[in-house]
Amino acid sequence: MRDDEKPTLRKARALRKAMPNAEVILWSRLRRRQLGGYRFRRQVPIGPYIADFACVELKLAFEVDGATHATPSQLEHDARRTAFLQQGGWHVRRVWNNEVYENLEGVLEGLLLELRNLERKQ
Repeated sequence: MRDDEKPTLRKARALRKAMPNAEVILWSRLRRRQLGGYRFRRQVPIGPYIADFACVELKLAFEVDGATHATPSQLEHDARRTAFLQQGGWHVRRVWNNEVYENLEGVLEGLLLELRNLERKQ
């Protein structure tokens, strides 16, 4: 591990211990290959950024955004992060916290569909 990656890894470890409620709910359905047999990791360092969840095998980063992601500065930051990830071959999917709370099954179905599409493209 390079020295410049250590702060990101430390932050990811801290984020795993303090996940927002929507992420806890989603993680309870993604862990242990519960979704279509796909393996997910949580709070995954990818370069200078940390993805909320990632299926590393298919290079899918899954982000769960709260109200703070609606500010102009955060939208700009998210766009930079998405561009960085896409340049590295990652696919990025975003949902809002309220989607997890109000339509968890729909979020999971959409995610599973995307995973299967990515798998077919390999």
